[in-house]
Formats: sequence, C-alpha cells, structure tokens
Amino acid sequence: MQSKDIPNLISVLRILLTIPIVWLLFEHEFSYALILFAVAGISDGIDGFLAKRFGWQSHLGGLLDPLADKALLMSSFLVLGGLGLIPVWLVMLVIFRDLTIMGGALYYNFSVEELDANPSLISKLNTLLQIVLVLLVVTNAGPFTLPSQLLTWLTWVTGFTTLVSGIAYVWVWTNKARDKGWR
Repeated sequence: MQSKDIPNLISVLRILLTIPIVWLLFEHEFSYALILFAVAGISDGIDGFLAKRFGWQSHLGGLLDPLADKALLMSSFLVLGGLGLIPVWLVMLVIFRDLTIMGGALYYNFSVEELDANPSLISKLNTLLQIVLVLLVVTNAGPFTLPSQLLTWLTWVTGFTTLVSGIAYVWVWTNKARDKGWR
C-alpha cells in the first residue's frame, strides 16, 4: 500500500462502519450509534483533507467517497424509517433519488463518456441536511429529547432539497448527454 491509497482505505473502512451502525440502530443502541456516526463523519473529513492536501485524489476515491456516504445514509434512512422514526415518504424519496442518480451515473458513464462526478451545491446541501436529520433523529431517539417542531421542519426541508436535487441531476445530466451525443 502506498500513502496515496490512505484516503481510499479510509473510505472503505467508512463503508464497513455501516454494518455496526445499522446493527446498533436495530438494537436501539442510539448513543453508541451516534459515536460511530461521529467516527464516520470524522473519517470522511480526514480522507477528503488527505486527498486534497497531498494530491492523493483518484478516480477510485471519487467513487468510494460518495459510495461510503450513500451506503451509510441510505441504510440509516431505511432502518430509521422501519423503526418509525423517519416518515416512510421521505425514506422512499431519498432511496428513489439515490437509485436514480446512481443508475443515471452508470448509464452516462457507459453510454456517453467517463463520468466526472461533481456534486452540485443543492446536492451538497441535501447531503448535509440528510446527515443532520439522521443525527438529530438518532439523538432524539436516544440520549436527548429534541423539539418535535425542529424534527418536523428538518424533515420537510430535507424532503424538499431531496426532490429538487434529484430533479436537478436528471435535468443537468440529460442535457449533458444530449449535448455529447449518445454512444
């Protein structure tokens, strides 16, 4: 292993952290799940910092990092929705958006040109809101009770940005594919 592979290794470890986090959520061990969420969040920051600071970015890293984020977020939404802590409509919207984006990215990569994934500002905001929502829902279910109005407001704002960012991705990448020509 070379130094430049460290960010990719951290991303793989973050993907693997999904397993104990999901198990802890199922077991209603919300405080411990929050600790592992914190580890995952810190590791996300570290791998990004290392990749940018030392020029260790790679095509693989560009795929692993968002995959790690999506694995943790999608599984967290599924479990929290199954536990009745996040509304089913939001879980379905998040999953549908992510599957649409992943399917579209694969199609674009193999039918148009190699994909250079660069998340939009609305997508970055949406990811941040999804993370904050998961963290606050788990916090509310575990160590601290939060105002229900805060969680309701955040649920609706997250739903809105999920919808808008999904539509934006489809719009932008469909137009790019049309401009580049289909293979």
